[in-house]
Amino acid sequence: MTVIPIQSGASFYLRKGDKLKVTDIKGAQVSDMVLFNARCIKEKISSGKTMDFEESILLSKGNYLWSNRGRKMMEILEDTNGRNDFLLAPCSAETFKIMYGHEGYHPSCHDNLTKNLKDYSIEEDDIPTAFNIFMNVQFDDQGKLSVKKPTSKAGDYVLFEAKMNLIVGLTACSAEDSNGGSFKPIGYEIISAE
Repeated sequence: MTVIPIQSGASFYLRKGDKLKVTDIKGAQVSDMVLFNARCIKEKISSGKTMDFEESILLSKGNYLWSNRGRKMMEILEDTNGRNDFLLAPCSAETFKIMYGHEGYHPSCHDNLTKNLKDYSIEEDDIPTAFNIFMNVQFDDQGKLSVKKPTSKAGDYVLFEAKMNLIVGLTACSAEDSNGGSFKPIGYEIISAE
């Protein structure tokens, strides 16, 4: 297992058929994931297409993650926690300024994704809304959103299968509210199709 340290990120290549296991090592830690077609980075994960085609805003085992071009990018094979989010954008400098009143630098998922994906010629403005693994976003009958502590426990994981060759960006989320007020590492493992 590769460990992503707190408030940081990683990027890597997956071949079609490879599996990716993302593990919450200590519990209650979110991981933002973005996907790009390795052959054409203009094709990337799309929250809108995914929720449209899956007919749900709650995505777990048996669901697919779709691209902006309407193609399957990943299938969720297993999900021991069952609570993920695809509504909220990766936390960013603006997140901490606008929502937290924080001045100055603060680590963020958007920054970590940008830093880790630059070797693939993916730039800041290319980063889409991430699939937020283990994130617990609730909403009331008026549509008001609230971010709660993740329900994931130590050792919970989500297992994905790549449906095309992919470039993946993955983080250990940097937002206090998303992680119940503390920061922990995230683990991942690539299981080769061969």
